[in-house]
Amino acid sequence: MDEDRVKKLIRELIIEIGEDPTREGLKDTPRRIASAYKEIFAGYDSDSELSVQFSEDSETVVIKDIKFYSMCEHHMLPFYGKIMLAYSPNGRVFGISKLVRLVEKHSKRLQIQERMTKNIADELYSQGVKGVAVIAEAEHLCMKMRGVRNDANVTSAAFRGIYETKEEKANIIKLIRNPSKTSFV
Repeated sequence: MDEDRVKKLIRELIIEIGEDPTREGLKDTPRRIASAYKEIFAGYDSDSELSVQFSEDSETVVIKDIKFYSMCEHHMLPFYGKIMLAYSPNGRVFGISKLVRLVEKHSKRLQIQERMTKNIADELYSQGVKGVAVIAEAEHLCMKMRGVRNDANVTSAAFRGIYETKEEKANIIKLIRNPSKTSFV
């Protein structure tokens, strides 16, 4: 990202909305936004490092409440929430931090929630695991601040491999939602 170009564009935007970019509270705003965008959109240049794996016989691994922040590609406003991720290893498990980085890689982009959910599932499944389930729950500021001005939350899900059957979907959702009441047969 060309930070100097972003600063110029933000300065122009400030002028277009009727503000004075030289005003004390706004004079450093283009620099701050350029810096923030570099972090917010870091997913285009990041690697999830899923090659870091460890030999382990485990049937199902669940990671709950991975926080994410993303940007709606339609209005460039944030949506944010939590990812619940489950996978069935094939003799090897991933470092947990690598799975969090996988979520960060796909969330730090302009996009829609449904695509983010699918892309996380697809990348994890491409690593040779037996099954993957990804459930994302999010709040969308593009819906809260403008348009319908509603506080509804959005849930999206993607299932791959052994988790694609109706029975396995139900089991994995129960495990994610209420682990003490799940029975795997």
